[in-house]
Amino acid sequence: MENDLIMNYENIENQIIQSIKKYNWEFLLKELPLESILVGGYIRDLLLENSNQILDIDIVVPENALEICKKISKKFNCKFVVLDEIRNVGRIIFKEFVIDIACRVGETIIEDLESRDFTINSIGFHINQRKIIDPQNGLIDLNLLKLNCPNKNNLIEDPLRILRFFRFYSEYNFEFEDSLINFITENKKLLKEVATERIIYELRKIFKSKRSLKALLLMNEIKLFDWLQTYEHLSTEYISNLNFQSFTIKEVESFLPIYYLTEVLEEGAIKKLKFSRFEISSSKVIKKWKKKLINKTIDQFTELERFELHSEMEKILPAFIFYLPFEDQNDWLVRWRDASDKLFHPRHLINGNILKRHLNLHDGPLLGNLLNYLSKEYAFERINNFDEAIYEAGRWIQQNAPKCD
Repeated sequence: MENDLIMNYENIENQIIQSIKKYNWEFLLKELPLESILVGGYIRDLLLENSNQILDIDIVVPENALEICKKISKKFNCKFVVLDEIRNVGRIIFKEFVIDIACRVGETIIEDLESRDFTINSIGFHINQRKIIDPQNGLIDLNLLKLNCPNKNNLIEDPLRILRFFRFYSEYNFEFEDSLINFITENKKLLKEVATERIIYELRKIFKSKRSLKALLLMNEIKLFDWLQTYEHLSTEYISNLNFQSFTIKEVESFLPIYYLTEVLEEGAIKKLKFSRFEISSSKVIKKWKKKLINKTIDQFTELERFELHSEMEKILPAFIFYLPFEDQNDWLVRWRDASDKLFHPRHLINGNILKRHLNLHDGPLLGNLLNYLSKEYAFERINNFDEAIYEAGRWIQQNAPKCD
């Protein structure tokens, strides 16, 4: 058994060495102190065959991490960012990869590895000796696909680790003990101490993960953000019945994150966490039209509602289509993919300046209402050319312009 373990270690060590050569960052090794250790996600993702497009390399050094970063960035003429001046953590940004260098926590590398969040992240690789260091049996947990935290207090040392639990769960579908999720539930309010940009970063990663759904359902089940929102307007009805068979891979990657954001956070929480303007506005308009589905089906929407829906959500419509019955989704997607579809891609057949010249109109609400009316008529193909638009505009003006005695 011991020989098998050694053989496995040797195999893993060779995998790491070959990976370093493959991704062409071997030249950096000679710039690092002799006691430098490769840690964290690089090893985990390599062994789980989940390599990212941009490598995220974490190195632990005995001391002077920021000075080492400055030296390397200057030598190779690349960007250097201070991530944490107090804890001595820096980042060097190369074109092909990113490397974070931090000072060791504790007197030894064993202490450092034991201070990490989960055993799957507490595996080290001694760069100079080319040996695996695995004091918490993280390799066993990786093999078992188990999310394990021997010292749960490590999670509250940096409460963001609570959210990282859901990210790892969404990325790998790990198993975990009930005691771990109970501990997270008891301490979820500590997330309020974490900088909002760090929370957003983790949430975006969760939303884009391959197995996000189970993680998000669990987050909603324990009301992870009840320190930030009431959950009054959130339910699991839609997200539990999510179906995206009709969507292309690109559509899922582009629009599912906005859908997830809408289902996990209320409007006020999205603003408080300072998501981007696009994310805030997109989620807001989706929530508006989702609310209308409570009282009527999509087939019961009036023409005006349908026109307004497509006008407001043309660019992000697939994120709303997730809410529709499965039998409607494919038809909607086919029409949205057709750039010439007049309803799904509303356009002005005629512009305001032309209307002003032909009908002696001026800028104001009347002109705006007329433009919207003509666009709606064009969307439903009741007018199809310039002459028809001018004629219909004149008729509309007669009916809607203010009358003078």
